[in-house]
Amino acid sequence: MDLNQFIRIVPDFPKPGISFKDITPLLLDPQARDYCLQQLVEPLKDLQATKVVGVESRGFFFGMAIAQELDLGFIPVRKPGKLPYKTASQIYDLEYGTDTIEIHSDAIVPGDRVIMHDDVLATGGTAAAACTLIESLGGEVMACSFLMELSFLDGAAKLQGHKSYSVLRY
Repeated sequence: MDLNQFIRIVPDFPKPGISFKDITPLLLDPQARDYCLQQLVEPLKDLQATKVVGVESRGFFFGMAIAQELDLGFIPVRKPGKLPYKTASQIYDLEYGTDTIEIHSDAIVPGDRVIMHDDVLATGGTAAAACTLIESLGGEVMACSFLMELSFLDGAAKLQGHKSYSVLRY
């Protein structure tokens, strides 16, 4: 199955010159969604992971499904102020400025083997920050999983030796 036919390209969104990759058509099609999930899960099956981290917000869709498929716990990583309990945070660089992500401070314990999932690997800043958060709580990042990789942005270089898997590459 060619999953590219389920990715809608939206020109000039969110700003001129950007070609946004919209996954809504993929989410709407049960067979394409299931096929995509199987492609995401296949390289992760033998990692003996204990948890999956999904990065806000589109990383939640398949992150939770990966956790369900592998019978693992799921941990949301969110923007500041969205989690209701004690959190650990990580600041990371953007093209112009910084951003922050947070995780519940008790969600990962030393020895956890974690799969980090997000929808898109672009410049790698968010993914690298999520990996740093996982490791700061004592977890080991077993793999970074992405639905799509924008390889021309070389975000994988920021993942500092972590295994990285993407179903689609642009």
